[in-house]
Amino acid sequence: MAAPVLILDETDSTNAEARRRAEAGEVGSLWITARRQTAGRGRRGRQWGSDSGNLFTSLLLLTQKSPAEAAQLTFAASLAVADLLDRYVPAALVTIKWPNDVLLDGRKTSGILIESGPAPSGGLWLAVGIGVNLTQTPGDTERPATCIAEHLAHGVASAPTVDEAAKVLAETFGVWLDRWTTLGFQPILDAWIARTPGLHGPCTARLTNETLTGTADGVEADGSLRLKLSDGSLRVISAGDVFFGEAA
Repeated sequence: MAAPVLILDETDSTNAEARRRAEAGEVGSLWITARRQTAGRGRRGRQWGSDSGNLFTSLLLLTQKSPAEAAQLTFAASLAVADLLDRYVPAALVTIKWPNDVLLDGRKTSGILIESGPAPSGGLWLAVGIGVNLTQTPGDTERPATCIAEHLAHGVASAPTVDEAAKVLAETFGVWLDRWTTLGFQPILDAWIARTPGLHGPCTARLTNETLTGTADGVEADGSLRLKLSDGSLRVISAGDVFFGEAA
């Protein structure tokens, strides 16, 4: 079931707004969408471009699951974004890159950042932050980027508006959230694997303090990447920048 969507003209960060509401006692579920962000953030502390006309939104919800289990929603979020893109662009162009970058024709079009903390009423509050390039492609990205407007499918007149995209994303995420809640993580992981090429082949993982090169060997049951190194040893990567079939 889709959570309601709140549209704000401007905020510093939708994740920050979700956190403020959670710490004030609000439990959600609620999508907080901003037409403009003044301090958007991506993974590993990076700035997330906040061009007007693109989607910036965060789902605030409360869960009784552990932080490790809650982190599984990053996979559900990437699937929800992929389903959103499928409605406007040729589905063959949509893929996911481990762990949660959604690509359009091989270029990044979305960012996902999940944050959490103890809820005043008990349990864990989650802010599932999602940015999607609808009509604008940021020019200061580390990796090649694109937007929906550049790849419209035949018969699609234009990229969705912020309001439309927020509503569609609430619907697609609601489907995956219901599956995760009722069936657990395995169906989410199976669907994610089906959309994620490169999980078996040359791979470079750029971690905080080292860079590893080897061969990707699929994923663990929790979604962590298995990387076989040249000496035959196996490393399990739970976070980092990963490049498939190329050097970092």
